[in-house]
Amino acid sequence: MPETRNILFIMFDQLRWDYLSCYGHPHLKTPHLDRLAAKGVRFDRAYIQSPICGSSRMSTYTGRYVHSHGASWNGIPLKVGELTMGDHLRAAGMSCHLIGKTHMRADAEGMARLGIEPDSLIGVRVAECGFDVVERDDGMRPEGPDGLYDEGGAARYNDYLRAKGYDSDNPWHDFANSGRDAEGNVLSGWFLKNSDQEANIAEEDSETPYLTRRAIEWIDQAQASGAGPWCCHLSYIKPHWPYVVPAPYHDMFGPQDVIPAIRSDAEYREAHEVMKAFMDAPVGRAFSRDEVRNPVVQAYMGLIKQCDDQMGELFAYLERTGRMEDTMIVVTSDHGDFLGDHWMGEKMFFQNASVKVPMIVYDPSPAADATRGTVSDALVECIDLAPTFVEVAGGKVADHILEGESLLPLLHGTATDTRRDFVICEYDYSASPIAARFDLSVRDAVMFMVADKRWKLVHFEGGFRPILFDMETDPDELVDLGEDPAHAEVVDAMYEKLFRWARRTAQRTTRSAEQLEAMRSKSGRRGVMIGIYDENDVPLELTVKYRDRKVPDRRRGAATPGD
Repeated sequence: MPETRNILFIMFDQLRWDYLSCYGHPHLKTPHLDRLAAKGVRFDRAYIQSPICGSSRMSTYTGRYVHSHGASWNGIPLKVGELTMGDHLRAAGMSCHLIGKTHMRADAEGMARLGIEPDSLIGVRVAECGFDVVERDDGMRPEGPDGLYDEGGAARYNDYLRAKGYDSDNPWHDFANSGRDAEGNVLSGWFLKNSDQEANIAEEDSETPYLTRRAIEWIDQAQASGAGPWCCHLSYIKPHWPYVVPAPYHDMFGPQDVIPAIRSDAEYREAHEVMKAFMDAPVGRAFSRDEVRNPVVQAYMGLIKQCDDQMGELFAYLERTGRMEDTMIVVTSDHGDFLGDHWMGEKMFFQNASVKVPMIVYDPSPAADATRGTVSDALVECIDLAPTFVEVAGGKVADHILEGESLLPLLHGTATDTRRDFVICEYDYSASPIAARFDLSVRDAVMFMVADKRWKLVHFEGGFRPILFDMETDPDELVDLGEDPAHAEVVDAMYEKLFRWARRTAQRTTRSAEQLEAMRSKSGRRGVMIGIYDENDVPLELTVKYRDRKVPDRRRGAATPGD
């Protein structure tokens, strides 16, 4: 079996870690992803760095925490100058390509300030998270009274649908993400009451198969052209809402397949005031009703089943063409989905339903033979993928920039854990209505999660008390121990870990540790003599430029002509 040559980096959107059968779901069977896990390593403690699409992805793509890269909410640009995995991989001789979603917004002001033309090669890469774009499709084309949410969302996919006869000004909505009644009326997928509808589209034309075909077409083209080693980021849009799925997946699961929500009356009644605000948000109130939640979960499961079937198509293609033998495959998600757990919908809080994600890594190299089919209990963060890919490409990890750590030691069996003893997740909700509800400044509308293998602490700016969960005795995270005096020492210990993280030198990105260490002794060799009393107090070679020098006496002024 040859060494790893290429990387296929697959990310699903809003896929919960526990909605795959290899992670223990009792009813939803995902045999193709299970088979990949049997050939690689399944990570059981993989965490995102922010529970929202854009900021989570920017951390994964840069290998840096949100606090470092600054793109803290959907639509907030990744600032010019932030290196991404594409930049690091190209430096190591590996190309890096995108098919699907990034949720990236370009720093137009920064590009203009630096004179970077948006349509130049550099400009396009800066605007696209460092990827060379095959097809970007963020999968979102909603439209309201103020216009489209994303002018470029699903644009090429819409062109494809129109060419196939789906006649509409927005076929993404009218066909791919909505149902249809007997009179031909569109039953919009934006309304949860329509989650049980069959999407008005042939299954092969829906978003997930479409992106699978685009990936296969591109890999075929890359191989035919003899392209060098590549990383392909295949970024699926589903199972993210709208929760509408085509046949045969729309009725594949029934109420008997829906796992009861993880929540309790006491949890709601005694909830921390900020968490209670998220519970009482419209999406939380909707998912608190079983008549709403059950059809949504059934559709969500159908979307995941379709995703797994498409993995079967993709993996079969890779095996037929020999690419399974030289391509690392990574499968993960940008965050989970509460689906009514903890009285919440969406993902914007810190229980595991949201911040823990599936992560399966298949490494075809012989070095990984010892770990095939194993499960890792190591604390892993999504920022670990960028340095892992750099090592696979044969490059040197720029660890003064990349804040994660390579997973290759875990994949190759030379280590059983990462160097870290905690993970971090951040959420900036300053642009959320909940910040206005508490009349918080944008500085104070932020919260941080620090978790180890047992404890999880949530810190809030703005003067709120912390939340603490004991994930060993309370794995469902239902009991908040944050103000329990008996756990004050645990709270202090978790705060010390958070403070240790906050004290890291994350912005010192222009010089490596090796360069800084080398600089320690260089200033003297360039003539800087601070605090030296006598020239003989330092080595002769450092002061040779200051010895045996003669000059005329000019204390009474400059020389006159003829002197």
